[in-house]
Amino acid sequence: MRTTELFKNDPRDYALELVEDGFDAKDILLAAIKFMSHDDVREMLDANELSPRFLDEDEEDDGQPTWEQEWADFGEEY
Repeated sequence: MRTTELFKNDPRDYALELVEDGFDAKDILLAAIKFMSHDDVREMLDANELSPRFLDEDEEDDGQPTWEQEWADFGEEY
């Protein structure tokens, strides 16, 4: 697909192609984050399990099993 067509039809793939072609991924990330609202960034991080609720190891125990423990009940190990 030509570059202008890719940009028009699938801008996500276009951005990824820029990185594959040598553009700095950090620069592309910084541009995207600066463009997004705080809510957009917060939602993206949470959807990709990168928010504090997924990363905080020191979080208080809420009494609920972890997802590993849940799956272990079904015989799955992770």
